[in-house]
Amino acid sequence: MLLAVVLGTLVGFSLGLTGGGGAIFAVPLLVYGIGLPAREAVGVSLLTVGVTALVGFVQRAKAGQVEFPTGLLFALAGMIGAPLGTALAERLPELVLLSLFAALMLVVAIRMWRQAANSAARLPILVDDNAGPACRRDPEGKLRLTSKCALLLGVVGLGAGVLAGVFGVGGGFIIVPALVMFSGMGMQRAIGTSLLVIALISASGTASHLFAGKDLPLETAAQFSAGSVAGLFAGSSLAGRLAGPTLQRVFAAAIVAVACYVILRTFWQ
Repeated sequence: MLLAVVLGTLVGFSLGLTGGGGAIFAVPLLVYGIGLPAREAVGVSLLTVGVTALVGFVQRAKAGQVEFPTGLLFALAGMIGAPLGTALAERLPELVLLSLFAALMLVVAIRMWRQAANSAARLPILVDDNAGPACRRDPEGKLRLTSKCALLLGVVGLGAGVLAGVFGVGGGFIIVPALVMFSGMGMQRAIGTSLLVIALISASGTASHLFAGKDLPLETAAQFSAGSVAGLFAGSSLAGRLAGPTLQRVFAAAIVAVACYVILRTFWQ
């Protein structure tokens, strides 16, 4: 019980620090720290990420940092994609699933490192009428939801949902940049909106996991989630005191280290 709470705290702490991407640690910690089979770990990860994101979303919503129409459109597509990802994961051997997960971790780490190195990644919280190749905003900052814009957000949301279903991740490392780049949303609002999206996608993924008849150890999930929520508050309070690029580089290095460990353990076995 204590181990599940402690490891869950690490996941929530990283989520609080980065605003997205911290869930990438959940499955490796559950598999190698607690000893769950990979498919059970995906279910526990989905439930934990959903609960933690919901708590974070409530905090952000109270601060007015959530754009509901855009987030709900994004989430609807993601909720369709999550069951597709769950069905796909069922067809993958555990060796392949863990190998693909390690590859995903490396991709996330590379993206975060490049973002830290690029000064343009530190976007101001502004609304640009010409932001995004398909989505634009009116002078009041309201998103002009054209058919082209809706299609673009839907496709990206669908992809995030599939990843959530396969790997048990929230997809914040995709959702936050997509909201900023494609909808012209400010960074803090994008983080808050992504938490709404992650909570809904994770709920869809967890439901599809259960409907598929897969095991979901609720006691472990409850303990892991409790630790994650506690870690979220600690990480959020520390995030404002650390320099963004430095934090991203440290986080990227940690992801690479865990990915290498997953690869070694998987192929060693």
